[in-house]
This record gives sequence, structure tokens and C-alpha cells, in this order.
Amino acid sequence: MVAVNTKDFRAAGLYQVGAKRGSIGHPLPGIRVRIVDPETSEPVPPGKAGLLMVQGPNVMQGYLGKPETTREVLQEGWYITGDIAAEDEDGFLSITDRLSRFSKIGGEMVPHIQVEEQLQQLAGANEQKFVVTAVPDARKGERLVVLHTLHRDELKLVLDNLSRSGLPNLWMPRPNQFFFVEQLPHLGTGKLDLRRIRQLALEFSVGENP
Repeated sequence: MVAVNTKDFRAAGLYQVGAKRGSIGHPLPGIRVRIVDPETSEPVPPGKAGLLMVQGPNVMQGYLGKPETTREVLQEGWYITGDIAAEDEDGFLSITDRLSRFSKIGGEMVPHIQVEEQLQQLAGANEQKFVVTAVPDARKGERLVVLHTLHRDELKLVLDNLSRSGLPNLWMPRPNQFFFVEQLPHLGTGKLDLRRIRQLALEFSVGENP
């Protein structure tokens, strides 16, 4: 555990907020957190999302027999969680995303989930119809690829309105990077199978001219 929401505390002349809706609460006693830029590792200001790092007695010593993997996630006693989080001016933490669900395109970090949410709105879909991933791109480092389960006419409606979605240009998948699948890959746990999704994207993109 890293953080927790508690009950508000009241005493004579003192009121301390213990919980905020949408947050995971304050760090537990003895635990330090740091929110940094994923690229530079520099601390970000309050309210801005960045990579969550944790230090404290709850942090493991490392992966048994895997020194290289350990070095990837532990830096000078700080554990790199892989979560994208923000800390507000009152010290409450909010988890907003996973680092694995970002792409670096043209030097900018692009969040897959926010792109998916916008596509879902354009399609008027209640169930998940899109999943966004990325493949290597010679010019911009990576490019977005979208797997979807829509019929052709439904997809055309989404693509026709994509330019008016409000997404920044770098966040906007190209129309020729949408690929149909019968169903979105999931793990036995019910979570998206991100490895299989990326593999499919690479297979679909072979021979494509972006």
C-alpha cells in the first residue's frame, strides 16, 4: 500500500480533510512519493501528472535473481511504479494512467486512454469498441494504431468527425491506422492483453504506408 483516504479529523479549532473524491488519499506514514516527468525525471508542479515514484519500508529489495529487471524499477531506493499520477496542493494523490499506455510521438507524450475515450464518444458507444497502441515510426518515433470492432459504416462516421473531436494533431490516429478485429484481446483477468494488442498492430502495419 502507498496511500489511503481516511475520515476527516475534527478538534477544537482544527479541521483536517482526510479524503477527497477521485483520489487515493495521502501517503501512509513513513512513505515518501515523488511525481516526476517520465522523460527527464525532474519533479513536476502540484496538479500536473507525472510518473509516480515511491520510497519507504514497503518497497521491495528487488526481483530475486533478476538484477537487470531490478535496476529498471529501483533507482537510489525509489521504486518506479509505472503509474501516472498527480499530487494536489493538499497532498492528495490521484492515479490517472499507466506509463505503458503512453507513446512518445514527435517528442510529446500521447496518452492512449484519452484517445480511446474520445473515439468512444464519437462512436456513441457504451461498451469498449477501440483500443489504442503504437508501433515504431521512422519519422516521429512512434505512431498510433487503433484496433476496433465497428462495422464499416460506423467507423466511417467516426473518421468523418475525427478532425472535429478536439484531439491535438499529434494525438489523432491516421485513418489508415484503424484495423478491424472480431474482438479486442483480453487476458483471463478481464484486462486488455496489451502485449497481444501490440503484436496485432505490428502485424497489421506490415506493408502499410503511413
